[in-house]
Amino acid sequence: AFNAPIAGVMFAFEILLTGVVFTDFIPLVVAAVCGSLLSRILLQEDILFRFHTREAFDYRNLPYYLILGIVTGLYARYFLMVSQKVEHFIKGLKMSRLRKAMLGGAILSLLCVLFPPLFGEGYDTVKAFTNGNTNSIIENSLFRYFDIKEWTIIVFLICVCLLKAFATSFTIFSGGNGGNFAPSLFAGGTVGFLFAVICQQIGFKDVPVSNLVLVGMAGAMSGVLYAPLTAIFLIAESSFGYDLFIPLMIVSVISYLIAKWFSPISPELKSLADQGKIFTNQHDENLLFSLHTEDFIDRYSQTINENASIEELSDLVKNGNKNFFAVIDNDKKLRGILTLDDIRPYFFNDENYLPLTITKIMRAPAAFIHPEDKPREILQVFDNTGTWSLPVVDQQNIFLGFISKSSILMSYRQLLKGYSN
Repeated sequence: AFNAPIAGVMFAFEILLTGVVFTDFIPLVVAAVCGSLLSRILLQEDILFRFHTREAFDYRNLPYYLILGIVTGLYARYFLMVSQKVEHFIKGLKMSRLRKAMLGGAILSLLCVLFPPLFGEGYDTVKAFTNGNTNSIIENSLFRYFDIKEWTIIVFLICVCLLKAFATSFTIFSGGNGGNFAPSLFAGGTVGFLFAVICQQIGFKDVPVSNLVLVGMAGAMSGVLYAPLTAIFLIAESSFGYDLFIPLMIVSVISYLIAKWFSPISPELKSLADQGKIFTNQHDENLLFSLHTEDFIDRYSQTINENASIEELSDLVKNGNKNFFAVIDNDKKLRGILTLDDIRPYFFNDENYLPLTITKIMRAPAAFIHPEDKPREILQVFDNTGTWSLPVVDQQNIFLGFISKSSILMSYRQLLKGYSN
């Protein structure tokens, strides 16, 4: 639809397949090229997103792009925050899915009547910006009843920018289909055009309006989706504007850095990333999230009752092959642990052997592990306590087994080896 194969590859790397290795690059390129060729055959020149009107890059316009990068970065943060607020609001409503859809539809209908550019993807509106047909956009709204002047256009565009975040969020979270891809492009183009109009009103001459619209789209997409490379190549390929790489990179990188400064991971994906349901660019955590705590619990750990005699403990050590022992009560609840280092001095000292009881030898574990803990969290506990083996208990303190740091690291090493190959 966009006839931008390089942008498609970048999108896959940054959004869909975060953490892939270089060998995955070849099938992505083949798929992108095939998709681009097929779209050319089927769509001919009827491509959804194509811009021919733009201006040549002039280094003297760099201040515009620097400021626009900051503006789009802040707007992207606003866009994401509104999305989160609307999501929490709708999820908090005690209404059926049908009523939520009706509520969302009513709000969207009102917004689209007041501001028609909010309807649909907005690509035609952005094209009108680049072609200078701003009045045709306002003529379809209630603003047509006002005398269309520059301030009218500025107020109208500010309202569109602010409300686009709400329109998109209500569409998605009230039951509609869609995402932030197209809305971020439209919003970025509107922000860029608004910035250009304000600069003209202030009195600046030769403002690169079309270029600001294009790089504004890249900036908003970079900040909203956390995908600067996708934004750069999409706009460059769609506008035949490879000479705009410098402003595209400036605006996209600034916007991306501002977004990362507020939140290292996209707020929309943070909860999923914390649960390990999606991969991020933190490859170590991606591999750790692939591990499951249940696989590392030693269900055959040796236990001994707290009321057992020292002779029984001696027999357990002689006949067993473990270095750690769990001391439990009659209900199998954990009371303490023993190690060979703890009991060795008493086994070889006759004076201390007989009068001792297990409760006097045992000690409290440095920490407890629960089955629902994640391997990443367990390794952090191991690092904090400086131990290599810890007991696993459930919510009722029932002993389930021991878990060792070495077993987790060994599995991680095997995963890393397979991942590298």
